[in-house]
Amino acid sequence: MICAYEPWVQASISYPPQLKLLNQKPNLSITKTKTQVQRKSLDNRFDDVEDDDKIDNGGGSGLVKFTLPPLVKSITSTLNPFIKHCLKLKSSSSYRHSHASALVVGTTPIREVYRYQESSQEQIAGMDFLLLLDKAEIPEGLDKHSVHVVHVSSMVMKKLSGVQSAESIEAIALMRFPTSFLNLDVDLNNSDCQSWFPSTHRILVLDGIQDPGNLGTLLRSAMAFRWGGIFLLPGCCDPFNEKALRASRGASFQLPIVSGSWYHLETLKDTFNMKMLAGHPDSDGKTQKVSSLSQEFVHSLAHVALCLVLGSEGRGLSEKAQQECDLVSIPMAGEFESLNVSVAGGIFLYMLQPKN
Repeated sequence: MICAYEPWVQASISYPPQLKLLNQKPNLSITKTKTQVQRKSLDNRFDDVEDDDKIDNGGGSGLVKFTLPPLVKSITSTLNPFIKHCLKLKSSSSYRHSHASALVVGTTPIREVYRYQESSQEQIAGMDFLLLLDKAEIPEGLDKHSVHVVHVSSMVMKKLSGVQSAESIEAIALMRFPTSFLNLDVDLNNSDCQSWFPSTHRILVLDGIQDPGNLGTLLRSAMAFRWGGIFLLPGCCDPFNEKALRASRGASFQLPIVSGSWYHLETLKDTFNMKMLAGHPDSDGKTQKVSSLSQEFVHSLAHVALCLVLGSEGRGLSEKAQQECDLVSIPMAGEFESLNVSVAGGIFLYMLQPKN
């Protein structure tokens, strides 16, 4: 099935007599590959709390095409088809993954993605559109990148950003998923675990983390402490969820993220002879030994490849994680039973960060 957003809402678009666009491509064409069509099944993989707008992208050939006329300089209506497309990317996990695209709101996270690309000299993600508030200039640091710039009204900016004051948001980018993101339930050709992460010395494993704020914060901390990547087990929310992207400050587009099953994780562990640790409170009366996170404990693992598993906010570690991992707790002088998973994760990530 081929779908094109035409005709455009003429009243909401202005065409200048002469427009110099940074990107001279006549239109944007996003074609769903066989792999991307399969990504519709990700509703079962990512429990996106905001995924209440399921989109039927059609069966047939699985081809969906969006075109934006090259002379479009501004959009003022929230009813414009392109803006509707952006809103669906924002609200629906299945729609995001079927198009392999997401909205990144705010100049800072957009800059972070491109700053990382420049420092690492890796083209991990691409920006198709840069949406700016009406009459705003391209933010410093983004002006040297080839991109189709579209100015939008304050009403459109508020709708897309989800904030009351559009003036607080300078830019929104429509970005393609990074090449460092891999879903093993979809990309069946990437079964060789040696290609999943550039480094497997320190891998953070998230087991059913459903809150996008917690997931984004953990990604940001893992990036800050130079961990090699993230492995998402079933039950985790979408790392390209709007709130997860906001909390991660661009880390979702920088860290290698692999989504898979325990079978895939065990394959990774066996291939690289990795030790499996899991954060766990030391106050539940379990008979299984729980080690204490200390300098001596950390020092003993300095040269050992690790997978650190963190469990869900409500249920904690799954039974599988407790069976497969050595349990480690954070010593606390206070009487609280446990810490928030993003706080506990930050402590683990800092203490166990690679030294070289």
